[in-house]
Amino acid sequence: MRGLGTRTVLYQQSVATALGLYNNDFLSIDILHEKGPITAGELSKLTGLTTGSVTALIDRLEKNGFVQRQHDPNDRRKVIIVPLYEDKEDVSQTYLQLHEEMVKLASSYTEEELELINQFLGRASSVLENQIHLLHSNARNKS
Repeated sequence: MRGLGTRTVLYQQSVATALGLYNNDFLSIDILHEKGPITAGELSKLTGLTTGSVTALIDRLEKNGFVQRQHDPNDRRKVIIVPLYEDKEDVSQTYLQLHEEMVKLASSYTEEELELINQFLGRASSVLENQIHLLHSNARNKS
């Protein structure tokens, strides 16, 4: 798992570099892609970045067409960050080869094996997310 995690981080950094982005910017794009539209405050909590850093990050992403700001219809003081990830041709082209290779890998497993792998990865993701929250909480308590 640790080796897979390391290679995932290295791949993510390579994709960010290929797209001319900072790694934190690209991680935020992926978080938005996964979570959907969220507020800047929520993005700050999920990334561990300060709200000031997130504002600058959103400015960069909006300038490059990766996100769009929209007013929260329920609270005009809040801004929702809407990902435009899927509209970016360079992003889909960057991931195309990985996607093709992963489809080829997945086709070598039975449906039952894939179901078990998917279940494991989902649970492993939950464990990692809990550990991230724990580390963030511990870091805040030390400050």
